[in-house]
Amino acid sequence: MTILRDISIYWAMFHVIFLFLILFRSRFTRKKTIAAAVVGMGVLMAANGVALVMFGFDVLSKVFLFTCSIPSFIFFYVMSADKRLKFLMSFCLADTTCLWVMAVTNLLDHYLGGGNYVLLLVTRLIAFPLLEYLAWRYLRKPYLELQKEVKKGWGTFAGMTMLYYILLVVVVQFPTNITERPEDTFLCVLVLLLMLINYGTIFTALYRQLLVYRGQQDVRNLLEQKNMLEAQLENQQRIRKLKHDMKGYTATLSGLLTDGKMEEALIYLRGVETKMDVLREPFSANPYINAVFVHYVEKLEEMEAECKMDVKIGGEDMPYMELSRILTNALENACDAVEELEKEKRKVSVQMKYSRDHLVMRIRNRCRDDLHVTQGEIPATNKESQEHGFGLATIKEAAKRLEGEMFCYTENGYFVLDVMIPRRTFSSTGQETDVDVHRCD
Repeated sequence: MTILRDISIYWAMFHVIFLFLILFRSRFTRKKTIAAAVVGMGVLMAANGVALVMFGFDVLSKVFLFTCSIPSFIFFYVMSADKRLKFLMSFCLADTTCLWVMAVTNLLDHYLGGGNYVLLLVTRLIAFPLLEYLAWRYLRKPYLELQKEVKKGWGTFAGMTMLYYILLVVVVQFPTNITERPEDTFLCVLVLLLMLINYGTIFTALYRQLLVYRGQQDVRNLLEQKNMLEAQLENQQRIRKLKHDMKGYTATLSGLLTDGKMEEALIYLRGVETKMDVLREPFSANPYINAVFVHYVEKLEEMEAECKMDVKIGGEDMPYMELSRILTNALENACDAVEELEKEKRKVSVQMKYSRDHLVMRIRNRCRDDLHVTQGEIPATNKESQEHGFGLATIKEAAKRLEGEMFCYTENGYFVLDVMIPRRTFSSTGQETDVDVHRCD
């Protein structure tokens, strides 16, 4: 009946791979990932099958770590989008969970099934698909979101899963299989129960991290909405004030003309023209994007920062909500960064223009000398420390929604944020009108 045991082992080995693929974030497309997994793991499984036939289960179980676990670790590490501790956590989690199921079914078969491997095969045929269903239904989505968004805190959990993997292998397989060591059965059961409790603790802690991250996202979204609404309100108030002033100018001018005071009317008109000249020119014909620029330019002026604006977009139809999110987060970060610096170092520049088939945005600001960010890296931070990492995830998400890209890095004492949006994501319905460079010191 050992054939039933061998079939159950192969069944378990296949499902270790399936479970890992549920928790795994590949850097390749799904099609390429599945094809590579079928070929690579197929070869590895075939090699282990040959070793099982030649040397038997007792020998293979003792070297399984080297014949299957380590090679599969290397194979998937090359394909993984997550490296280091995140990958170690996922790999050990899948392996340890499957080893746990194998150990439990092995004990059930030995003590309840008479050791003829029938119960072993039946329980594994049911347990592994059920485990994968539960992982897909309840664990996959939040776990993938955690891997994508949570940057820190993986070391402790990865270390725990790795230690439990080694502990389980030693308790179940060394010096012989646990079914041949009845005196250690109680110890093995305690270890299996302890693993359930500890994995429950791990997932509870990870879920709390996810809730914290979502809370931070909500705060960022509310901050964006607040800043956009404040900017639009200020814009509307400025327009109302201008209308009110124009009524007064018109009434005075009309009175002078009625009285025939042409020279006085001309002088007064020149004065009105001078006042109109000092009003801020619009940065963009789009009222929403312009409102964002006006709000942050005035904020930078208040902190006596040097601000250069080079905006060359017109009244064309644009995804202004997503672009406003990008600009709001980027300029908020820039304001936070320069506010920490001496006044003479407070410099911010904004470029927004078309380059062939893309809308290109570059926000550049002075930053602390000890801030070093390489391209492709997103610095982790919180609002209290006022670094650039706050809101960059939102910018990247908004750019991706428009099929664009975001890059950030530091160079020569400046933090640079580049965003590129393909023009095909929005239709051009107006004429592009260049707006002159504006400077506020």
